[in-house]
Amino acid sequence: MKSHDDQANNAQEDAGEAAPSRRRLLILGAAGASAAMTIRPAFAQTAVSVMNCQIPVPGPGGAGQYIDAGGRLVPPGTKGAFQGAPRPFTGEEVKRAFRGQTLPGATYNQSQAYLQYIRRLQAGQSGFTCFASIQMPR
Repeated sequence: MKSHDDQANNAQEDAGEAAPSRRRLLILGAAGASAAMTIRPAFAQTAVSVMNCQIPVPGPGGAGQYIDAGGRLVPPGTKGAFQGAPRPFTGEEVKRAFRGQTLPGATYNQSQAYLQYIRRLQAGQSGFTCFASIQMPR
């Protein structure tokens, strides 16, 4: 049989074990809430940066080149090709253009050629990260 003192010691041990587990739960809960509060602004910041990122058409490697209807760089003066855009386009402008609007300062045909160029961007080319970001679903 257990004495009254043994039962009291067991109760204290049980209480001692329960307190840390409650404390751990509170700490984990607080850490989880903190992480959620930290991540949400990061998503908002990402969305803003995607809309403000820039895509030069053509990139620095194609400076002086024209862009044909297929989005390929061609020598200046090539028939049916367009001079590069005078300024980079923002992610928001490109996103709207993919939905049917024309790019700012471009005719319909220029805009289509520029969009073809943007679609052909590959990793390492200027503007690729921005283009990849606007393609990701949210």
